[in-house]
Amino acid sequence: MDLEEVAGACLGYLAENPDELLAFMQHAGLDPQSLRSAIGTKRLQTGLVDYFAANEPILLALCANTGMNPESFMRLWYKLNPNG
Repeated sequence: MDLEEVAGACLGYLAENPDELLAFMQHAGLDPQSLRSAIGTKRLQTGLVDYFAANEPILLALCANTGMNPESFMRLWYKLNPNG
């Protein structure tokens, strides 16, 4: 499981859940154009992983919908944030 793959799954989940997408965009300070421009960047990918790691209900929904293991997701998050 790598950052690009997980971030893509996160973005896919948000695209299917407009209320959550709006909440993420507000949290990240993004408008639709800046979100489109940021797709594929490491900064957005990391931000998506951080956002889901901090929001257990959507993390668990993402994992249930994709078959992703929550522990594997969190291992990736810890790798990106070694100091917690």
